[in-house]
Amino acid sequence: MSEPEDKNSEDRIRNAFKERDWNEIKSADSWAIFKVMSEFVEGFDKLAKIGPCVTIFGSARTPRDHAYYKIAEEIAAKLVRHGYGVITGGGPGIMEAGNKGAFSEGGKSVGLNIQLPFEQFNNLYIDRDKLLNFDYFFVRKVMFVRYSQGFVVLPGGFGTLDEFFEALTLIQTNKIGRFPIVLVGKDYWGGLVDWIKSRLLQEDLHYISESDLDLFCVVDTATEAVKVIDEFYSKYLLSPNF
Repeated sequence: MSEPEDKNSEDRIRNAFKERDWNEIKSADSWAIFKVMSEFVEGFDKLAKIGPCVTIFGSARTPRDHAYYKIAEEIAAKLVRHGYGVITGGGPGIMEAGNKGAFSEGGKSVGLNIQLPFEQFNNLYIDRDKLLNFDYFFVRKVMFVRYSQGFVVLPGGFGTLDEFFEALTLIQTNKIGRFPIVLVGKDYWGGLVDWIKSRLLQEDLHYISESDLDLFCVVDTATEAVKVIDEFYSKYLLSPNF
């Protein structure tokens, strides 16, 4: 953590223990409520008629010459050719690759950008009328799961894991439909899947059901990833259409 980030973190911790009177609390919380509401309203307004889309998750730190960047770009291009739009977190890395692939094929390219102090900025391949900027992670995540008909997850860090498990939990608990979740990169995800099987499915504990393992699949190629999405919707005799 850099020195400015470290100082900002310390200030937030100190402020959490600072005594405030009721007027300060009421004023700060009221403005936060209006800010949250405004982000929800803008998101719903811009995305309500977006059409069928697949969200691509992955690291903001993946360089453009990396194999996973190329795969993400190919997945997005194939999804557009198959009739889907593409939603990403709007930043660099895998997100840029997803928007670039969609943009190159003339498809809908949506970016749900999060404003961070030192890291993220929106990429240049997002449709200008489909770029949203958020201060709140939880509002942004609502937009991902509300307007996506599937999730493709490439390698990433804590944020990517958070997004993967958020979608997985909402599907497992029937809070959203059972949309397909595709993990791309068997070498990368294999250890996590093994851990889920060995720890969460321990015979004496069973923190999850064995059937929960069917809520996601792991593939290696762009063709395999898009095939999972297509086959899922072919069962319902549905095809995306813009």
